[in-house]
Amino acid sequence: MRIGRLVTLIVIIWLIIGAIAVWQRGYFKDATADCASAGTIAVTVIAGPLNYAGVNPKIDCEVPQPSQ
Repeated sequence: MRIGRLVTLIVIIWLIIGAIAVWQRGYFKDATADCASAGTIAVTVIAGPLNYAGVNPKIDCEVPQPSQ
């Protein structure tokens, strides 16, 4: 039971560090409502402390346009 709590704590700290990295890079204030911005924010949060080791994840995606 203690190992599960420890793992949960580590995951929460990992994600908080990732959110801090997103905030430091200014992704929250410069974010537009598109797939690439949302994906980049999500991947940066998931990368967590790896952001400070030089990882700079970026997502480039295109949503299919409806046919005319």
